[in-house]
Amino acid sequence: MLEKIDLSKKMDKKTYKEIIKKQSEKLGFLQRGCKKAGIPVMIVFEGMGASGKGRQINHLIQAMDPRGFDVYANEKSTEEERMRPFLWRFWTKTPAQGRIALFDRSWYRQVTMDRFDQELPKENLKKAFYDIKSFERQLTDEGMIMIKFFLDISQKEQKKRFKNLDHSKKTSWRVSKEDWKRNKRYDRFLTICEEMLEQTDTDYAPWTIIEATDMRYAAAKIMTHVADCLEVALKQRQPKGEREPIEKPVRPEPFKSEVLSGIDLTKSVSKGDYKKEIDQLQKKLEILHSQIYRLRIPVVLGFEGWDAAGKGGAIRRLTSHLDPRGYQVFPTAAPNDTERVHHYLWRFWNDVPKAGHIAIFDRTWYGRVLVERVEGFCKEEEWKQAYQEINEMENHLANAGAVVIKFWLHIDKAEQEKRFKKRQADPMKQWKITEEDWRNREKWDQYETAVNEMLVRTSTTYAPWVVVEGNSKYYARIKVLKTVVEALESKIQEVNNNL
Repeated sequence: MLEKIDLSKKMDKKTYKEIIKKQSEKLGFLQRGCKKAGIPVMIVFEGMGASGKGRQINHLIQAMDPRGFDVYANEKSTEEERMRPFLWRFWTKTPAQGRIALFDRSWYRQVTMDRFDQELPKENLKKAFYDIKSFERQLTDEGMIMIKFFLDISQKEQKKRFKNLDHSKKTSWRVSKEDWKRNKRYDRFLTICEEMLEQTDTDYAPWTIIEATDMRYAAAKIMTHVADCLEVALKQRQPKGEREPIEKPVRPEPFKSEVLSGIDLTKSVSKGDYKKEIDQLQKKLEILHSQIYRLRIPVVLGFEGWDAAGKGGAIRRLTSHLDPRGYQVFPTAAPNDTERVHHYLWRFWNDVPKAGHIAIFDRTWYGRVLVERVEGFCKEEEWKQAYQEINEMENHLANAGAVVIKFWLHIDKAEQEKRFKKRQADPMKQWKITEEDWRNREKWDQYETAVNEMLVRTSTTYAPWVVVEGNSKYYARIKVLKTVVEALESKIQEVNNNL
């Protein structure tokens, strides 16, 4: 791809000024249109060192309202960022609806510069490409406009620019030893970039190569392309609330697997055995918590279940012996105004734990395929699409070394009614029961259908679902702790074997 690019392209000053004036006016108009239509935009600048990424970003944003965009310069990941999945720092920077985010280098650093520096193990390259493509597809499926530029210059031109920068004390800091190393091994780095472009050039997030030898030509091409992309996006979409429904071919319903109907809810344990076993498990978990911190193993635990199924009680017993500095519990409610204008997974990416820490979610990202599905808060194609998106997110967490376990706390309808009435009769627990809880019981069958499909379609080897028989609270709490203990022991052994 890159070896076929004509890098000698130039533009005279007069033509440049005419194009920039026209496209600047157009771009300002289109930015306002995207804001009104609630269209989020991500613009990525990658390319050879000294190809002018910073300068081109500056040219582009001069035509925009500064209140509507953010610019992110992404250098090597910090220690804090290295303790999380590599896409975490970019998920947290995805723009809200109607805003634009520009990236001076991006998530592609891992498969280009880090790969060149041999910081990315060969066996992880395929996973990294997969994670990147799923990240971009999830965002674009949700309405993100993804514009990606690769700025290309020759080895000779790059060397000349490095020398010019090195010549002045004011700019010499911009050229590192690593930059010179990539210039000396230009063909090797070019091959790496070629493979990156080939692997990640998709219909939903295509690459545009910019011949960057001549700054004027590059600036005019970039601004024109951005304007064209936004114009197409606005023509294809109307503002929210006025969009025509998208017709998709009718597909047969997936095979219905009745997971919950086979759960034995008579399982129980005596109070004496419970006290003895819970104490042993909590002490063991306390030791394991120290070990995962030392080995920098992140842990993600998700709790879903029927109302009054005992999620809170299970979480309290799980955390009672943990060091509070090493875990955090995230209760998930309906999304707020800020969360609603982002991709639905955005708020959960913000809470991904760093290596060695535990994140416990009291209700999770599965709201998309449960509450939002049953209550009609999202379209059918959106919740059907979410199964793959969720699997990919959890796969990325696992690829980053995380232990991921999801618990469904299961009780029957009669047990739930008994617990509801008990809460109503107890002044200290009345706050736990609402009219909405009673209303949700009326949709029990619909929720059960949704839960069954969720369990079948998203229980994976890297992020399994564990159905917890919850009619007996004692039994449920022990099963949750025992599952976590066994999973941590297994992961610790795996990590130690690889040391």
